[in-house]
Amino acid sequence: MTDVVLPCRDEAAALPALLARMPAGYRPIVVDNGSADGLAAVARAHGARVISVAEPGYGAAVHAGVLAADPDDGVVCVMDADGSFDPRQLPRVAGPVRSGVAQLGVGRRRPATRGAWPLHARAANAALAWRLRRLGLPVHDIGPIRAVRRADLLALRLRDRRFGYPLELLIAAGRAGWPVVEVDVDYHPRAAGTRSKVTGTVRGTVRAVRDMSAVLAR
Repeated sequence: MTDVVLPCRDEAAALPALLARMPAGYRPIVVDNGSADGLAAVARAHGARVISVAEPGYGAAVHAGVLAADPDDGVVCVMDADGSFDPRQLPRVAGPVRSGVAQLGVGRRRPATRGAWPLHARAANAALAWRLRRLGLPVHDIGPIRAVRRADLLALRLRDRRFGYPLELLIAAGRAGWPVVEVDVDYHPRAAGTRSKVTGTVRGTVRAVRDMSAVLAR
């Protein structure tokens, strides 16, 4: 059974449909990072395991979820929980890791509809991905959906607990010499009633870029 870490804050509206599409063999861990919309109760009602994390920040939520994942399976997935990704595509991302082709599998967002990925967020992502390719990483996205062996991830000892976490993971994987495989995944508009903390506003994107720039500076 592969655990899927779903870092969440006020995304209860997206969870029923998302959890209903979780593929066989993939078990959701919903990480409640300070929600005020009854998210934990909704997640439990739809069969998900729920853990609560008081420390704010995307990286804090992901790290707590990875720690809570079953070490026996080995592979853990992480996916945004706002409804923008189809969990039925998780095997596509995890496959290269399970087969040994890669130590890190990441998704490259391919917008399924016009407007799914706001221009300001796409531009910021492209700039960061370009810098990663200059470091030798074959990626075009910073990996909002990814798969990795739990022990490998924890061994990297990532420090960022905010929006810089995905970027720090990619940089650390590159420095460690990990083979990284990027696969295309569909990117949909997020579920009604939710708003991305990053792409939903220009301010959110600026905040994320600031966190990621701090990671690059290190």
